[in-house]
This record gives sequence, structure tokens and C-alpha cells, in this order.
Amino acid sequence: MVTNRTDEFATALTALEGGGGLDTFLTVFADDVELHRPETQQELDGIDGARSFWRQYLGMFDEIRSDFSRVVDGPVGVLEWTSTGRLASGAPITYAGVSLLDFDDAGKVTRFATYFDTQAFGPTPAAS
Repeated sequence: MVTNRTDEFATALTALEGGGGLDTFLTVFADDVELHRPETQQELDGIDGARSFWRQYLGMFDEIRSDFSRVVDGPVGVLEWTSTGRLASGAPITYAGVSLLDFDDAGKVTRFATYFDTQAFGPTPAAS
């Protein structure tokens, strides 16, 4: 049976954002996963890195929901999304982005990188 690994990831993320357990969500990742947030130059590795990455993500919000406008499964999975909710400060937020996923032969995520518009999160520091 062929599965859509990217769609499975999107479903797991939706469950996490809806209050599902972090440990359950982490089962989508390979033990040696790499996670990248280029806007902060953050790179984390392994399941402990994934746990830290997603705790940071959830910690930014009182509530968040990602709606996927495009889910493409292939050698690189692509998710186009818009997320809506409330920041931990209570301020409303809507922002959009793209996430890229690499998978191993077992369908586990080996690399996750996400790119999004950071403007919705507040002022950007001036360039030096």
C-alpha cells in the first residue's frame, strides 16, 4: 500500500496543534532527523532536537491551527500552509509559509525545514 507521507505529516501536525501529545507527534521523525529554521539560523538534530523544536513552536502560541493549501508528496514533501491563532501574549496572528520534508525508506522524516513570513510576529530588528 502506497501512502502519502507528506499528508501523514500534515495530519500528525494538525493533531499536535489540536492538543495531541508531543511524544505521539515525534513518532513521525527518524532518530537522526535534522530540523531547520533559517529565519533564526536554528538547526537541531535527533529526537531530542525535534522535541525542543516543537516545544518552542507550541510555546509561541496560546492556540494555533495550520491549514494546508498544498500538500505534495515526492522525493521532497512540500507543505504550503497558513496558520491562524493567538500568540502566547494573546495577540491574534495569521502567517503563511512552506515546509519541506525529506523521508527515509520507512517513511520517517529525516529533514524538516520551514520558511515563513516572520513579519506577523512583530518588529524585525534593523540591519546593521
